[in-house]
Amino acid sequence: MPAANFAAFRRACEADALALAMLEDVGQGDLTTEAIIPSAHESRAVLLAKSDGVVAGLRVARLLLSSWSIPIKLSLRKKDGERVKAGDIIGELSGRTNLLLVTERTLLNLLQRMSGIATKTAMFVEAIKGTKAKILDTRKTAPGLRYFDKEAVKLGGGANHRFGLYDMILIKDNHIDAAGGVGVAIERAKAYLKRKSLKTSIEVEVRNLDELREAIAHKPNIVLLDNFSIDALAEAVRVARSLNPSVKLEASGGVTLSSARAIAETGVDFISVGELTHSVTAMDISMKLQPAARRGKRSIVLRQ
Repeated sequence: MPAANFAAFRRACEADALALAMLEDVGQGDLTTEAIIPSAHESRAVLLAKSDGVVAGLRVARLLLSSWSIPIKLSLRKKDGERVKAGDIIGELSGRTNLLLVTERTLLNLLQRMSGIATKTAMFVEAIKGTKAKILDTRKTAPGLRYFDKEAVKLGGGANHRFGLYDMILIKDNHIDAAGGVGVAIERAKAYLKRKSLKTSIEVEVRNLDELREAIAHKPNIVLLDNFSIDALAEAVRVARSLNPSVKLEASGGVTLSSARAIAETGVDFISVGELTHSVTAMDISMKLQPAARRGKRSIVLRQ
């Protein structure tokens, strides 16, 4: 997909995701706020980090407010990708109290999820520091939130793998079994790209050394070593480099924070980690609201 088309497609996906996120929470209206908060009432609020981590989602927070034309001012003290400590103020919001309350949960959900992903990614990146390997994400994202999930990975220091089925050829085990073999699948992929006048990478998954040798003979751009043990990975890297020194190698399957370093030290180029996005632990972020009429008095704390 051309870069301009991809950018437009992404913007449309993000807008749809934010619209659905607000709709599922607000529905026909916020009954509690409508019942007890005067429409002219104004407040300011602070976004407070309640745990250490890497903050992510501030661009998306601005997009949420602008896409719904919500007249709330957001002033940031931190930047996307910046490390924060518990107790740090990330930013301040001000405007009509009812709008702050209506937007609060959706805004926090996005910030907390994205910051959790960025924080976990940063931990994996730190774990393999000094090796040549890069941490990649996967397509194991929350439906509708893929662009936000993957943005958070980048803010945590990782790299994005393919965004969807449309931007790269990745031949996996089911494709191979259906096609009748690794070599057959790769050649069909090459013929398809030529026929369609497309330029994109071809990656193929292999499950053992025999499939690895067959794959390299057909010259894919990347070989995915799926669920190999550490010893098997080291041997696969040795075999692959002897056959084609330029082929890129990706390790995948069951990667954990405790195993990432050993995997990286085998010499692979990439390590894809589903845990970054499929098992997210949200970063603890709260919004503290202080109505203008009560400044100087005890704040109302809006928690999860």
